[in-house]
Order: sequence, then C-alpha cells, then structure tokens
Amino acid sequence: MATQTLDEFEQLLEESFAKSNNIADIVEGTVIKKESEGWLISVKGAKMEAFLPNKELPENEDLEIGDIREFYVTKEENNEDCMQLSLKRIAYAQAWAQLNDAKIQGDTILAKVEKIVKGGVLVDIADLKGFIPSSQLRTGTPFEGLVDTKIEVKVLEADPKKNKLILSQRQAVAEQRDQVVDNVLSTLEEGQVVSGNVVRITDFGAFVDINGIDGLLPISEISWQRIKHPSDVLTLGDTIEVKIIKIDNELKRISLSLKRMGENPWQQIEGQFEEGQTVKGTVNKVTTFGAFINIFPGVEALLPVAEMSDENINPFNLFKVGDEVDVLIKKFTPKEHRIALSVKDIQK
Repeated sequence: MATQTLDEFEQLLEESFAKSNNIADIVEGTVIKKESEGWLISVKGAKMEAFLPNKELPENEDLEIGDIREFYVTKEENNEDCMQLSLKRIAYAQAWAQLNDAKIQGDTILAKVEKIVKGGVLVDIADLKGFIPSSQLRTGTPFEGLVDTKIEVKVLEADPKKNKLILSQRQAVAEQRDQVVDNVLSTLEEGQVVSGNVVRITDFGAFVDINGIDGLLPISEISWQRIKHPSDVLTLGDTIEVKIIKIDNELKRISLSLKRMGENPWQQIEGQFEEGQTVKGTVNKVTTFGAFINIFPGVEALLPVAEMSDENINPFNLFKVGDEVDVLIKKFTPKEHRIALSVKDIQK
C-alpha cells in the first residue's frame, strides 16, 4: 500500500513539472482525426487534443491520420480551450529559433534594408521584420543609400511572442574591424592616398571606411576653407580619395585628410601678397575680438577689432558674413599660416 502511494506521488510530481506549451513553441504531435474546419492533434503533455485549423495548413499540403509532425503553437491550452496549432508558421518559428541561436552564439547574420523609418531602419531576415535603431547603425544616421542593400548585423533581441527583433550593425562592424585591422594597417603607410566610403558624419569630422576599418577625417582636414559642419562638404555613402596623415599602430587608428589632396593655398599665396598691399576679401566669420576675412580660396586672415576703426565699435554692427571688404595686409607670415589685416590704416 505504501509503495502504491509512493508511485502515485511520483506520478503527480512528474505531472506537476510537465512542460507547458507556450505561444511560439514548437511541439511534436500526432494527427488523430479530420474535422470540417481542421484537424485534431494529440500532443504529449496536453490535457486535451490540440486543434489545427485548415487555414494554418500550407497550400497543396495534406495530412493523414497517424502522421507525426512538428507544429507551431499559436494559442496556449487553458481550462476551457484547447491548444491551437499551425503548420504554416513552422518556418517562421525556425527562423526565430535561428535568430535566438545567433544572439546566444554572437553570430553575424545578413539583413536586407527595406525602409527608413523614424529612429532607424526596417530590415528583412528570412521574411521576419527587424529594426535597427539609428544608434546601432554604422553611420549613426539612416540615409537613402542603405535601402535595398544587404548589411551584416548582430542580434540584440529576438522575441517571437512580442514579434520584436532588434539588431545592431555597429556591433557587427566592430567585430569585423577587430578581425581585419592588423592586416589592413600592415598594408597602409603615412602619405598614402586611398579610396574610401563616408560611413558616419559627426560634428567633429567624418569616418571613412578604408578596406574594412574606419579612419577619422577631422573637420579641420576636410577643407582649407572654413566650414560649419562636415555635412557642408560630405554626404553619407560618398566615395572619396583621402590622404593618410597618421597611423597609430598601438591604438589601431588612422587619421585622414581630404584638403591635403589639393595644393596648400598658403604655399600658393607666397609671392602673391605682401605687407602694405590692399586687397579685397569676404567676411567668413565675425567674433567679439574681430572678423575672419577670406582673401584667397582657403586662406583666412584676421581683422582685429582694434584695426577696424579708431573708435570703439561693435564688430557685429560693422560686418556680417558674406560682406565684401577692402583690407590692408599689415602682417604677412604665410609659413605660420597667419595674416593680420587692417581697415583703418587704408585711409592713412
């Protein structure tokens, strides 16, 4: 009697720990009966037969009594209703399972960019829709050139119940960079001219993909002319030629220059200007201490407040950006990239 009680207890204990089948699970079941609206399926561990609606059966596919198949759970069993199943969603479930494995293993997968939306881009992976936030894009900002391209990504979140798939291109690129950086750096040298794609634009410059690693193109190295923002000159996706000005093998970084692809304007003006010469210039910037005047493409000279007038004046009331003005070259040292101007001395 005691043995029988123990056996019953063990059976009850086993049943209490039986795995419940949740939405998006894949379960094995046996086809036991055909009904007008679907099929009854016997699933191990379920309290009642599960139901497979006809609409969840793939086209041109039929079942026979006794078939053992894998099914996708679309509705969980409860005290009143049976479990609902689908055969059509098996591939869908397997895709989710593969994505979850990719997340756990840290694998890189391919995604096709379908659309730019607020805050990022939508992508397609095995007919599943995923989202890459702008912060997880290599570019930091979506741009039209991404649409219809295939990019490598890492899985950040894969939740089939919430239909939530969040991905990161930046993490995939970072891993790729770690793998190729040493090989790429060994092929580069300072002074070399290389071709690359603009992959990110920031306030302080742009990042250019050079054979799989990102080189920094500082705003000061984009143009000899003063620019307010790198986007004034560059666009995401642009292919440009740049010069390598520094390679840091320890930090595994490269610094680039676009402006040095052309002739240095400060060298061009040597012999063309001299102290005491009056020239025409254009106001590029006005500050409290003076104005910066462009007197040659790529060459700015300073007109201090003290050289604007003998009177105490506000430079913002006297000049505005874009004004053309006659100025006197008071000091000319092009090798130091310095030219001092005067307006008040023109009259003397």
